[in-house]
Amino acid sequence: MSAVAVGGALLPVRWYVVQEGTGKSAPLTTPAKGRVYSGVARLVSSMGSGNISLVEQPIIEPSRAASNDWRRSLGEAIRDPGQLLSRLGLAAPGSRLSALDPQFPLLVPESFLKRMKPGDINDPLLRQVLPLAEEDDDVPGFTIDALDEAKFRIAPGLLHKYEGRALLVLTGACAVHCRYCFRRHYPYSQEPKRLDDWEPAFAALEQDESIHEVLLSGGDPLMLTDERLSAVVRRLESIPHLRRLRWHTRLPIVLPDRVTFEWLDLLSSTRLTPIVVVHANHPRELVADCALALRQLTQSGVMTLNQAVLLRGVNDSVETLVGLSERLIDLGIKPYYLHQLDRVAGTAHFEVPEETGLSLMAELRQRLPGYAVPQYVREVPGEAFKVPLEFVVPPSGGSVTD
Repeated sequence: MSAVAVGGALLPVRWYVVQEGTGKSAPLTTPAKGRVYSGVARLVSSMGSGNISLVEQPIIEPSRAASNDWRRSLGEAIRDPGQLLSRLGLAAPGSRLSALDPQFPLLVPESFLKRMKPGDINDPLLRQVLPLAEEDDDVPGFTIDALDEAKFRIAPGLLHKYEGRALLVLTGACAVHCRYCFRRHYPYSQEPKRLDDWEPAFAALEQDESIHEVLLSGGDPLMLTDERLSAVVRRLESIPHLRRLRWHTRLPIVLPDRVTFEWLDLLSSTRLTPIVVVHANHPRELVADCALALRQLTQSGVMTLNQAVLLRGVNDSVETLVGLSERLIDLGIKPYYLHQLDRVAGTAHFEVPEETGLSLMAELRQRLPGYAVPQYVREVPGEAFKVPLEFVVPPSGGSVTD
């Protein structure tokens, strides 16, 4: 095994065969006879010629010395649309850009920017973060609070939508402002800021013994420091009937530095069973430093799932969705949900017709093993669960499954 210098340290590396443009890869190993494993050979054969490359990735262990790097990376994020387009070699499209809402400005970390394709205004990663003029359109059926979350707020910062589960909105901050975000209009200013301000929410959890699982959300919970997160987790641990702690985060995808030793240690040291749900929409998001961070997470033994949103111009093709599922599985992550877009004001230009989504799901089932097929769902306010949009009806005598 060879080695590479990273941050002044010499780290072992592993070589990968990569199909350019898709993120599909496989580890390249050379056993005693110097022959590539047959699985990799089949992958190379299936890729054809002209689009294969070999890359080396350092095998990085989480480092205490690097635990503050994510804050520096966040400080260096792009905040100006003109600068973003210039970095990609693109001219500003003028009237095509939105008049930015000061509460939801452009925000793109360097790591995510580096995965975009220069010169392509339709790049699927760029499309997720570039504020277009269509955001300013008033489209019937698209509202400020499409999920009626205000109805489910039982205490400051605490939402109770589903049986046995409750959600803490820990912060309104995030490391990237995805233009399709369903909480882009959420009144975060009304939610707790200091740890003491969360006591009413913790008290509500203590009083309801039917709640066994707490979801940490936002914004993004990983925007809090590891010290603050540890304090929240320890307080939740003190509630006897809580058993599971679910983290909903996009930071391992867009700001991979945030996967720190301290956070991984926190996941493994709590009595609450940890579940991490990341959010990637396209296979090209899951490369380079992002892939390394996700490997650290999955190799720590934490159950890791992915939820994606079906987005026009981003992942509304079968090839992209197949590539996303395969890449996730290769990284040890289970495709969990494919969400139909929540109809939030400013997001109509991302909507894919439900009929198209159903057609895509039918093709996914033909091309992927069952464990790699996400559930295609829509959140309907007041329903007791995410509503499956796809049903496979078996021959008479069987049961209906989704």
